Amino acid sequence: MENVQSLPAHQQQQFMQHLEQMQMKDSLAMYNNLVARCFDACSYSFRSKTLDKSEVNCMENCSSRYIKMAQRVGLRFQEHQAMQQQQQQQK
Repeated sequence: MENVQSLPAHQQQQFMQHLEQMQMKDSLAMYNNLVARCFDACSYSFRSKTLDKSEVNCMENCSSRYIKMAQRVGLRFQEHQAMQQQQQQQK
């Protein structure tokens, strides 16, 4: 991000817009993946328009586990990035 500060203002703005678009795409991809995985795992009976109690519980557990996993992966990635920065600074 230090290099971004050295860019002209209009390029900084373009970069930030591009970054926001990438983050939005990543968020939507994660959401779509969550929906697909949990639907495939939990929806097995199509006898009514609504989910039955066991399907609701399964969906809640599935989505909770998925979100926790995504948060954990994000934290591990941040830790890895921080360690790499420290190693770069020590060189």
